[in-house]
Amino acid sequence: MSILDFRSTLAADGDHCPMSPDDGVVLDRIRRTAQGYFENARGSHDWEHTLRVHRLCGRIGPKEGADMLVLGAAAYLHDIGRSAQDAVNGSLCHAVRGAAMAQTLLAGLPLTEACRQNIVHCVRAHRFRDDHAPATIEARVLFDADKLDAIGAVGVARAYLFAGELGACLHNPNLAPEQARSYSRDDTGYREFVVKLSKIKERILTTEGRRIAEERHRYMTEFFERFLEEYAGEK
Repeated sequence: MSILDFRSTLAADGDHCPMSPDDGVVLDRIRRTAQGYFENARGSHDWEHTLRVHRLCGRIGPKEGADMLVLGAAAYLHDIGRSAQDAVNGSLCHAVRGAAMAQTLLAGLPLTEACRQNIVHCVRAHRFRDDHAPATIEARVLFDADKLDAIGAVGVARAYLFAGELGACLHNPNLAPEQARSYSRDDTGYREFVVKLSKIKERILTTEGRRIAEERHRYMTEFFERFLEEYAGEK
């Protein structure tokens, strides 16, 4: 979804005003800056993931009454710290790193201080494995959009893409998923489903996000049930 499409989505919703042209200029600058951080990103958390999250924010945000300038900016910036986390095999938090980076990047832009701090908060609070709870509606929408891209058909594909990036095996039936180490050969797509993806539906925070999550969760669960049956030669 382009900046113009993003604004058109809002304009079509009678309860929300479209962003101003100036807002569009600011968002475009943020988008171009954020994209530069993904030149060498792994496929599971690349710029395409960011764009999918941005589109989901454009779908959920108006229904939840979000400030779409804040939300659009936060969507573009939410994973700019991801490459730093991947480089050290998860020993630092990309949400913490990304929030610090966003604070610096936003400093010279024509934004109110409240707007700027809300964007930084959204970036800091978007991670699933964290205790930094989303405290604003924009942070809750971004949290949901990011999690929705981790479930359903795209979520299954990303789980196996991430496992491939790590050099993980297809499946290890001899080791309980909960006992497998992250960023290891046993960090399989199925492990990701058990320890994280299967729990996402219950963590979704917005009404529209929960509606989308129901269908995606159902599809994903059916996939992994079939996967185990085929792996065992039962289907």
